[in-house]
Amino acid sequence: MNTFPHRTEQPSALLTDLYQFTMLDAYYRLGMEQTAIFEFFVRRLPERRSFLIAAGLEQVLDYLENVRFTAEELDWLGSTGRVSDTTIERLRNFRFTGRAFAVPEGTVFFAHEPILRVEAPLPEAQLIESRIVNLLHYQTLVASKAARCRLAAPKAELVEFGMRRAHGAEAALLGSRASYIGGLDATATLEASHRYGIPMAGTMAHSFVQAHELESHAFLNFARMHPDNVVLLIDTYDLTRAAHRVVDLAHRLRGDGIRIKGVRIDSGDLAQAATNVRNILDHGDCRDVRILVSGALDEYSIEALQAARAPIDVFCLGTHLTVSEDAPGLDCAYKLQQYAGRPVRKLSPWKETWAGPRQVYRQYDPSGYIAMDILAGEDEVIDGRALLREVMTDGHRLCPCPSLKSVREYCAEQLCHLPPALRGLEHVLQAPVKITHKQRELAAAVAQRMH
Repeated sequence: MNTFPHRTEQPSALLTDLYQFTMLDAYYRLGMEQTAIFEFFVRRLPERRSFLIAAGLEQVLDYLENVRFTAEELDWLGSTGRVSDTTIERLRNFRFTGRAFAVPEGTVFFAHEPILRVEAPLPEAQLIESRIVNLLHYQTLVASKAARCRLAAPKAELVEFGMRRAHGAEAALLGSRASYIGGLDATATLEASHRYGIPMAGTMAHSFVQAHELESHAFLNFARMHPDNVVLLIDTYDLTRAAHRVVDLAHRLRGDGIRIKGVRIDSGDLAQAATNVRNILDHGDCRDVRILVSGALDEYSIEALQAARAPIDVFCLGTHLTVSEDAPGLDCAYKLQQYAGRPVRKLSPWKETWAGPRQVYRQYDPSGYIAMDILAGEDEVIDGRALLREVMTDGHRLCPCPSLKSVREYCAEQLCHLPPALRGLEHVLQAPVKITHKQRELAAAVAQRMH
């Protein structure tokens, strides 16, 4: 059970698109309230992605259990004239009453594979669309980016520094959470540590050095004020001179029982800078002082630094991670698969969907790597491990969500099962996904019926 139960404050139920309410209003007035089945999936992977990591389910379940309307919200909604009075009255007692099936957070998945299936009366299943996409999209995006950083540096420590350029407060918190799922070790965002139990990490700012008349005084004062976490930023002025000052200070502080844990480099040619600083530290009998680097890092720069054998112990990732700069959006969707027992599909060019409720069966090769995912109908019996599991019924989750640490460990296990060809940073054109013959027949039959 999650030992850090502090939940993200639920935003207003009005945090959605207008058309969700106009459709809901029409459904209520037309009596279209039979069971609908919607699925969330990614149509196609970004150009340089071979896999994605599912994340955000816990927040989705929190939302589904708690989505309600206040009297003030309904009064305002009624005043807009966009929704009928009868619908406003029904919304006073609104709650989600459906079922949900999902892959566990931290699961590796590929294009077209549903990671969430919702079964509920049509108005309910429709209303929740925008917020579900909002929650699953962002965390999946960041967790996938974080996993790629972890694959680029399997043994290094990775710290998330992304709050200040994340797209808002919720993104900063959920970005920290998703980064931890994907394999980062700690966060600099204090509230993320408080809320989710993520280990915290941090150093010092250039302004602390600049506020002192002498750099050496800044280093000494910081060490005296924070003797248990002495990590010094050494590239405010002259990197080489600062590294020598760290050596002198380290020897001076040892008599007081204070150890300098690390130095951070935030600019320049990081490989060359780290090598020069490592030589100075080692020659000064400071081999235990670690080197941290930051500044526009992503999986590609980490891979290059690793290939150059740069003596870097910790990579601190910010903007490129929390905005997933090379692939800032996923072509994801939450689409109707069946209504009132009738399979449906979308036939729009480039946005076609499959029909009916689906299941994903994962098969492994003798070495334990993912050999194939079989995309099948919910009622098909296929060899392999079924990825979608029931997680909610009658609007209530069936069991507590696992701890974030457990989700992170599960994600690491998932990455171990990735075939070597899918672990690289360049896109592999052929994903290991097969569509069953029965699924293809159903899709063709539905298309024929539509025509």
